[in-house]
Amino acid sequence: MKKSELDVLLQEMLETHTGISDLVFSVGRPLQVEAFGELKEAVTPHEVASLTPYQVEQVALTMIGRDQRLLRTLFETGSCDCGYAIGERTRFRVNIFRQRGQFAVVMRKAQSEIPTIQSLQLPQVLREMAKLKNGLVLVTGATGSGKTTTLAAVLDEINTNQAVHTVTLEDPIEFVHAHKRATFNQRELGADFDTYPSGLRAALRQAPKVILVGEMRDRETVEVALTAAETGHLVLSTLHTVDAGQSINRILGMFNSVEQAQVRLRLSDTIRYVVSQRLVPKQAGGRLLLTEIMGSNLRVREAIALGENDNRTFYDIIAANASFGWMTFDQSIVLAFEAGLLDEETAGLYASRNGVVTRAIDDVKKRRGLEVDVGSGLQLDEPRRSGGFGFLGIAKS
Repeated sequence: MKKSELDVLLQEMLETHTGISDLVFSVGRPLQVEAFGELKEAVTPHEVASLTPYQVEQVALTMIGRDQRLLRTLFETGSCDCGYAIGERTRFRVNIFRQRGQFAVVMRKAQSEIPTIQSLQLPQVLREMAKLKNGLVLVTGATGSGKTTTLAAVLDEINTNQAVHTVTLEDPIEFVHAHKRATFNQRELGADFDTYPSGLRAALRQAPKVILVGEMRDRETVEVALTAAETGHLVLSTLHTVDAGQSINRILGMFNSVEQAQVRLRLSDTIRYVVSQRLVPKQAGGRLLLTEIMGSNLRVREAIALGENDNRTFYDIIAANASFGWMTFDQSIVLAFEAGLLDEETAGLYASRNGVVTRAIDDVKKRRGLEVDVGSGLQLDEPRRSGGFGFLGIAKS
């Protein structure tokens, strides 16, 4: 398959539905796209009813091209990551992998324009993160929850307002940042550096003020990132964890029990913010971004250094500091419900503590003058929708 032929096919797939985030090639299935979180068939003029092993292999090899490193990684480990672009505007993050002896390909579509905190309607406290001069900022969440997009918006805020040198280490590069006030040097794993630890060590000699690490994948990467944060750099990175507490535990789990006490102290000194994200079905269709935000204060540092207990949990600490722009997922859910963006059933499904959310939603209903006991037979008024909730991001495809 020629690249020009694959480009035409991909463009046709992108035009089949709105809200497309992923393209999927799997043997025995038709061409598929994920639109607003739901997998759908992509009906194109090519009329591919069921992909054959040969067809998927041709797609995979065309994307890999002549990159011997990617081929070696694919055959040695069973999967590889790469970037792919149609012209200059449409970029993808690609994962090629083997399953039951056959290839499969998943392509995540990157946004063509650099997102901003305002365009994503992200919490305003992210502007404060962009002003930090040192420390560690983590954005966490499941795959596809928008971590890279959020970090791109923070980097754009830095780029717009600060004259600093910024180095990014990515796998692959998804958002290409033009130079504004800041100077950006973006490096791609495989093409520009061999591993995250070696790329990070090199970055420390490149005089940056801000360093983006695509993902905290292993112990060595965490160690170098902590060193960078301790030596006056602002380090931004991601973790595949669901909330702040799990993020701390995931990092600690990379070290043995003897080392963990020292790592706890280093984390308590360097962590500035942990932002966790979840995408949930929006009441009016599409998806809604919910966030948990934990900053750093004496209680947080104590919980990191000494661990959580019955009287000291990250959840309770975050909930008690809402006035500083922090919030738990449950607080984010209740605010979304109050704004008419989330229905009660979805709120319960995604709650961290269901009882907390249920009681808060009942309070919202009472404030609106609604009858909580639906068995009363009263006709309920339609909830009044309120606006201006800048902390609730609308997920972009």
